[in-house]
Amino acid sequence: MGIQERKERERGRRRQQIMIAAKRVFYNKGFARVTMEDIAREAELSPGTLYLYFKNKDELCASLSLRILQYLNMRLRHVSSEKELDGKQKLEALKNTIINVYEFDPLILVNLFRLQSSETLKNLSPELLADIKELFSSSLSAMSDIFNEGIKTGVVIDKKPEALADQMWALFSGIVLWGESKKIMYNNKDYLKQALETAFEVFLLGIKRENRV
Repeated sequence: MGIQERKERERGRRRQQIMIAAKRVFYNKGFARVTMEDIAREAELSPGTLYLYFKNKDELCASLSLRILQYLNMRLRHVSSEKELDGKQKLEALKNTIINVYEFDPLILVNLFRLQSSETLKNLSPELLADIKELFSSSLSAMSDIFNEGIKTGVVIDKKPEALADQMWALFSGIVLWGESKKIMYNNKDYLKQALETAFEVFLLGIKRENRV
């Protein structure tokens, strides 16, 4: 292994160390109250070292969100390409996949949805922003493919699949963000999974051709 390759591996390990520490601090204190100094302390590094890897907290948060977006995209792509599922089964798999991704890491998913609706995107490096945009596009495209297959096989009403994907994404992000607000207002009771299941069930019933008179 050459010197440059060792340096790159060490840089990758240190970056991972920082992100793991940041995630622990975010879970304990919440995104808003955490500082780069808090993260540095948790990672047992100097604050200056953190800035060698992330230019600010927004970029660190966005890098964590990128991970959950990568996972979501991978799961959606798997459903879209599954040959053994028919149109109805793919719709059910789509619903279950989205709920499972929420359960996998709810805090980081909340941060992802806050990120997509804030000015923070403008403060990210061009490279990170390009990665996020590409994954958003790929995830929506996978959802569109699932709806398009349903349309072609007569399972889904004949509407633009991209519009259906946008509506399901908006439903997903809206309920997650509203659920977080309710947890703050109503003594931290969490009914979000139940709300997601109900919302997606109603949405999918509404777009299935068999339910139209």
